[in-house]
Amino acid sequence: MILIGDNLIPHKEFSFIDSILDIEHTLANSMLIFNYDENLLLYCRKNGLSNAIVVTNITEAIYCNALNSKYIICDKKLAKSVQKLAENYMFDAKVLAIIESSDEIEKVALNEIDGVIYASLLNK
Repeated sequence: MILIGDNLIPHKEFSFIDSILDIEHTLANSMLIFNYDENLLLYCRKNGLSNAIVVTNITEAIYCNALNSKYIICDKKLAKSVQKLAENYMFDAKVLAIIESSDEIEKVALNEIDGVIYASLLNK
């Protein structure tokens, strides 16, 4: 199980962005995180930039996988549906459920979601 943002587990540097211009101010080789945005998604794919996208529906998740996102981030309820699709269609992207605390890890694990990301990392 992937645990991103947990104090006990080291993780790659993440940079939350809102626009292509924001990419200039990120650390080299950091993982870009942004809310689903087709222009940003296409820019990242074209330029080979690692990204993790916060999605709000299944269609967005499907596009993220098709456009080479590393992580698809969503609330716990949506994560269950996206994970089922990811397994059926063999997504390369990993599904991450947003959690507030480590108390939620067990429930997410029992739902067989690829991993979790702490909400604190998604706050700009």
